[in-house]
Amino acid sequence: MVMVLDSSGSMAQPDGSGHTRIAAARTAVATLADSLPDGFPTGLRVYGADKNRGCDDTRLAQPVRPLDRAGLKKAVAEVEPKGDTPIGLSLKKAAADLPQGSAGRRTIVLISDGEDTCQSPPPCEVAEELGRSGVDLRIDTIGFQVRGKARQQLECVAQAGNGRYYDAPDAKSLARQMQRAGTLSADSYRFRGKQVRGTPARSGAPAIAPGQYRDTIGPGEKRFYQVRLDDSSTADFSATAVPHPGAAVDTTTVLRTQLAYGVDSACESSTEVFGQNEGATPLTSGVSRIPSEDGNGSCDKAGRYWFVVERETADGSDAARWPLELTYRSERPLKKGVTPAQSEPEYGAGGKDAVVPSGAPKDVTGGTGFNDATKIGEGVWRDKVLPSQTLWYKVPVGWGQQLRYDVEFANEPTVRGHSAQTSYGATQVYTPARQPVGGGTGEFTPQTPYNGRQASLRMGTVPVSWTNRYESDPNVVPVHRAGDFYLAVTLGAKAAEIADNPRIGVVLRVAVLGEAKSGPQAHAAVVKHPAAADSGTADGGGGTRPVIAVFGIGVGVLLLAGLAVLYLRGRGNQRRTGTGSGGAGAW
Repeated sequence: MVMVLDSSGSMAQPDGSGHTRIAAARTAVATLADSLPDGFPTGLRVYGADKNRGCDDTRLAQPVRPLDRAGLKKAVAEVEPKGDTPIGLSLKKAAADLPQGSAGRRTIVLISDGEDTCQSPPPCEVAEELGRSGVDLRIDTIGFQVRGKARQQLECVAQAGNGRYYDAPDAKSLARQMQRAGTLSADSYRFRGKQVRGTPARSGAPAIAPGQYRDTIGPGEKRFYQVRLDDSSTADFSATAVPHPGAAVDTTTVLRTQLAYGVDSACESSTEVFGQNEGATPLTSGVSRIPSEDGNGSCDKAGRYWFVVERETADGSDAARWPLELTYRSERPLKKGVTPAQSEPEYGAGGKDAVVPSGAPKDVTGGTGFNDATKIGEGVWRDKVLPSQTLWYKVPVGWGQQLRYDVEFANEPTVRGHSAQTSYGATQVYTPARQPVGGGTGEFTPQTPYNGRQASLRMGTVPVSWTNRYESDPNVVPVHRAGDFYLAVTLGAKAAEIADNPRIGVVLRVAVLGEAKSGPQAHAAVVKHPAAADSGTADGGGGTRPVIAVFGIGVGVLLLAGLAVLYLRGRGNQRRTGTGSGGAGAW
């Protein structure tokens, strides 16, 4: 990350609190430096600090390198406001300041109290050029006591640069918004997987085996991946798209997954939409190939298939390429002679009225995505979440058990004039194969309005049963395997205009209901430790092949429109709102 700080003559003006604007900026930079994780690569560029006039007055005051808190504070303390405001040129230089070709995301945080006074090159055009240049660059802007044309220009830069605009009307809010923007960059989604490049059509598609992969996808694109399936194993696929947190999205932006065969046929399809326009968070879609009980299904035969990922983007939405994280898991059938337990298609005791744990919460820090989700168990857990951020957790759930939890967003001090603003809090639950099963259930509501006052959600799954795969409900079919279920908790981007504290408190009350069985078979013995029953057993078969490909780089959850949930029920064509998430490898 590189901060680009306005040091033009206007920053010498009073900020309304008895200090100058540059003094407020020095304090905000110091506050951000203290809040960033050790070692996070950070630099500082300033403009307007060296000449009384000059549109080439921009320099790198602190190179991008592992976090040097003392160095950053010293560099900003030496800045004295003098000259012009060459924002466009400074953005171009800042992009070059960040390490090129790094396996991670790069962030520019621009802090300005006015508009560009040079206009050569125009800031919005520079931001658009940089924003379209790849998947790894994001430009956030913070307007310090700006309005009118200056604010419009900074908003334009942020949208064109795949980022977010933060408004800072006073010194306190400047420190708060800088802390949010910087921390969100440091805590972005951590990817894993072998690099692969899908093709726009079936021809030439790369062959993939069970494992985890990374690719990218642009607006309006399809990506094809070839797979070879036998005639008996279940194959679970997922695709997680990870836009820059808070980037512009439309309610109808789509991530679709399909399992295709033949010349132009598809046997399974699932569609996820953001369903809101506050800002992007990761979006996950998944499909499964489940051989039918009678052997007459369209995807039952052994042979060549294609896993297809498609992105549909409306005008005005983020135009950057999105990183994709793909998973493919293969599950062998049960051994001959093993009778599986009956399916469990009802929520029953785990419905919305189920009792969840109470008592004092334990502190926990959620992960940035599926790969580093924090393992928790039954109990009450407390964390803090940023606007536009998703926190990730995983909970072991055994055969015959079901997950049930509440999420509570805290009552927080609010900023002056927030009353017209309402954001949202949301949650989603995913199976061990990363398929979302919390949207359109009819039992739970995965989103709630948030305006700074306490708000809560209930969420859960049906009991885990091998035979659920033969049901028709899209929230039941994927719950056919024991293991770690993922919980994602998100706070909407507009909460940055509501809450006075940089982070908002969140409490999870987690229950795992029922006794864990030793396997998927009928009349299986009860086990004391559910983790021992993960996926399959020697008695029941049905085990999975391990996911072993790993590659680290250096953040989003269920996104819904207002209070509505968009979905189409049906196993063949599902439409739901999706949810989705770096220190390591981010800059």
